[in-house]
Amino acid sequence: MITDAFITCAVTGAGETAGRSEHVPVTPEEIADSAIEAARAGAAVVHIHVRDPDTGRGTRDPALFRAVVERIRGSGVDAVLNLTAGMGGDLVLGGEDAPLPPDPAGTDMAGASERLAHVEELLPEICTLDCGTMNFAAGGDYIMANTPAMLRAMARRVKALGVRPELEVFDTGHLVLVNELVQEGLIDDPPLIQLCMGIPYGAPDDLATLLAMVARLPRGAVFSAFAIGRMQLPYAALAPVVGANVRVGLEDNLYLHKGRLATNAELVERAVGILERMNVRVLGPDAVRRKLALRAHV
Repeated sequence: MITDAFITCAVTGAGETAGRSEHVPVTPEEIADSAIEAARAGAAVVHIHVRDPDTGRGTRDPALFRAVVERIRGSGVDAVLNLTAGMGGDLVLGGEDAPLPPDPAGTDMAGASERLAHVEELLPEICTLDCGTMNFAAGGDYIMANTPAMLRAMARRVKALGVRPELEVFDTGHLVLVNELVQEGLIDDPPLIQLCMGIPYGAPDDLATLLAMVARLPRGAVFSAFAIGRMQLPYAALAPVVGANVRVGLEDNLYLHKGRLATNAELVERAVGILERMNVRVLGPDAVRRKLALRAHV
């Protein structure tokens, strides 16, 4: 068990959740303000996706990322910015009998440079790399596509930019690639890893699977662990027991408890309370910067 931990708030994600809760932020102003509130509540890191303000769907438009980042940086509230680089790997096949061509309505496949355009422009301290290809979410023909060649190219570019990659691990096999990236020198020390549990067709959120994944982490890794839905807050207590930091937020869970929709700040406040009652010190942004050897760019 660790005695101190930092909290990441995953503010909005890209899933079809905007219509399920009025608290899911959609516009750049809403996303930035929700991130700021989460930071004030105790989140050291805010993980940012953006959404099309008209449709509420996830997008990778650099202009929207710019609007969010500038509003957060101009707020006077300190937080480590973690921008997603997961968009641009969406493949939706055409159906069981005619998988090709892909369905253009949901497919968004982009090259490494395009997927990192907003990271290169805005230079956050952290950006995410999804470390594998998998069937993602229940049913349908959607595949989250991240080939080893694509991830190596993205890792090289992120390293050259001086941005710390957070390696998103959704299943045990993804850790094979994580360890290869570390061994090849594409990831600076300390490796930063996020164990993503309970996502359909990925690693289940049971303790045995979590411990198996922890056992396969690279030496010296700093890692977090979270689960989606009703297991998000229990994982805020479980994570430090297995040596992990904590992630909460509306990307992964909409509820504070059964029947009660949450805000990001409320989820962070609940996580802070859980950690403090376990005598785990909640780290602030400067402590996280030192722990992860982050580089400030602004």
